[in-house]
Amino acid sequence: MTAFDFRPTLNAPDDDPYLWLEDIEGERALDWTASQSARTLGHFDGTQFERDRAALTAMFDRPDKTPQIKRHGHYLYNFWQDARNRRGLWRRSTLAAYMKADPQWEALLDLDAVAVSDGEDWIWGGASIEPERWERAVLRLSRGGSDAVVHREFDLKSLSFVADGFNLADAKGGVNWLDPDTLLLSSAFGDGKATRSGYARTVRLWKRGADPLTSAVIFEADSESLGVSGHLDRTAGSERLWFIETPAFFEMIGHIGDRSGPKIQIDLPRDARWNGFGDWLGVRPRKPWTVGGATHAADALIGISLSSFIAGEHSLAALFESGDRRSLQSFFWNDGKLIISYLVNLVPHFEMFTPSRQEWTRRALDTVPAEGTVHLWSFDAERHQTNGEVLVSAQDPITPPQPFLIDLNTAPPLSAPVILRRSPEHFDASGLVVTRHEAVSTDGEMIPYTQVGPASGNGDAPVDLTAYGGFGVSVLPYYNSSIGKLWLERGGTCVVANIRGGGEFGSRWHDAGRRQGKRLAHDDFAAVATDLVRRGITRPRRIAAEGASNGGLLIANMLTRYPDRFGALFGTIPLTDMHRYTKLLAGVSWKYGDPDKPDDWTFLKEISAYHAAAPGQPYPPILLATTKRDDRVHPGHARKMAAKLSAIRPRGRAWLRQGQPGADRVHCPGYNSFAVRSAGKPISVDR
Repeated sequence: MTAFDFRPTLNAPDDDPYLWLEDIEGERALDWTASQSARTLGHFDGTQFERDRAALTAMFDRPDKTPQIKRHGHYLYNFWQDARNRRGLWRRSTLAAYMKADPQWEALLDLDAVAVSDGEDWIWGGASIEPERWERAVLRLSRGGSDAVVHREFDLKSLSFVADGFNLADAKGGVNWLDPDTLLLSSAFGDGKATRSGYARTVRLWKRGADPLTSAVIFEADSESLGVSGHLDRTAGSERLWFIETPAFFEMIGHIGDRSGPKIQIDLPRDARWNGFGDWLGVRPRKPWTVGGATHAADALIGISLSSFIAGEHSLAALFESGDRRSLQSFFWNDGKLIISYLVNLVPHFEMFTPSRQEWTRRALDTVPAEGTVHLWSFDAERHQTNGEVLVSAQDPITPPQPFLIDLNTAPPLSAPVILRRSPEHFDASGLVVTRHEAVSTDGEMIPYTQVGPASGNGDAPVDLTAYGGFGVSVLPYYNSSIGKLWLERGGTCVVANIRGGGEFGSRWHDAGRRQGKRLAHDDFAAVATDLVRRGITRPRRIAAEGASNGGLLIANMLTRYPDRFGALFGTIPLTDMHRYTKLLAGVSWKYGDPDKPDDWTFLKEISAYHAAAPGQPYPPILLATTKRDDRVHPGHARKMAAKLSAIRPRGRAWLRQGQPGADRVHCPGYNSFAVRSAGKPISVDR
């Protein structure tokens, strides 16, 4: 391989010697990436790798694994993958059949057969089923796993594609059914129809048989907006269309209208999250909101009569208030009732509110499991078809998720959840315990983390440490069958850290890890690694840390800022170049800061690992994984970081793998082999 020159001074794009690796399909870039991937696989391949791959394959292909379901009309729909259906089988059944030990399914679409017939690397992206007759669906098929999808109409009676139906070439966006012959098209397809971020700029009225390129545009936003969407609200008394503009992350502007376009803008804070049912809205502002002479705190949940609000009446119902470690996580409507999920010091709680002109009534959902990680959502896919039935998933790191069904319309006390199926255990969890701890970050903030491993340690535990810390996403410990099988079952310990930037403790926690605070979020992660050593669990070189996307930015910063605290690092689709991230694919929409503004670049350069990496530093081994089909995080981030590290580090300390998610379902063994080789002595596979 030809050695590449490296210039230590890297302050502007023109100084970048690896700019050519941003050419996603460029021959030179692909040749280089292929050689790096071959080198990585060649080094870590072997008997143990193949054993791990076989173990995961057998686990993922188990016939008794729990099928994930969603109800449309009379049927439960599921997308299933196993040894015979690598790409997947779309199928449906009934609730009565689903609850049997060996349920019978009606096969609707064999994606493996379609991929062979079309000669395409199809990845399933979901289906939009027409919600009145349930006779047609628009399928979303992605080439190789990209966000851009092909839309193809499918007949659920003949089980065949509709040749002259609602079919659309690759683009980001989606559709919403108005009636069996009309769609709302929110897609970036067509010249001038995409925002700078690559998402839909317009909403079009697409009638059967019409050309989508010439279909009437009934709503649009400026190209600087993140994107737009539209949908029909079937819970209203008459046909009501919602048009949503997302000017930027964490901002939303809503309009009500009809098939000719928007008529009324709803005067809610742009930073608020809201959804509705009939005449009612649930609204959660990110910042304090003063309306009608009253101020509602950030992250409160407020109940609103939509018609009264539009008429200028601002008598709002305060339903929930957040606190320092009490935070609203989600809320949704089911059969006219508002169900909320919140955390109190990371412990889940659920309540239900019934709206009224006089006073909203509250009901605690006490029978919902309150330990571990618990999620609650509507059984029915369409809001207007909900009837009080909700699905519950309860799990923890050593207990697989169990699916329950609850009817919220039963009289108090709420009936006990009905277990739909028993989920199989994928690894031996005997002797493992789950404990929660807190580390002290650089500014004194207490950072929670959950540890899973043997009850007693010897100070030399191999640790898998992970976090995300971005975009207000709450990362709670869950049953990770891959880590359980290849790591915990063999004596390892895994840790999930709740660093700032996430949503575990509301907007305060999220905002503390944004922009200038992103550096603090990374400090949080390093503090957890230090605390594991302080508590006598492990040693620094025995900690293997991993993260993806925004978590990949975290991992890259652990390499350059805290190399002495880790034995190995793994970054999947990472951000590394914070000088050019806004110029690469969807990066312009992310709010880390504007590198073209000197004040912003002052703090961005501190977390730009691509710029910070320097010769002569004692960096731990790092594995970088990406795919050229990811159209959010540009593969250039991982490619360029690998190229630079290879130029400044001893051979064999930086590894790159550019994979194809459509063709390779089992990718974890590569990380496991890398981690156990790099973070100290390998873990024995013999029991």
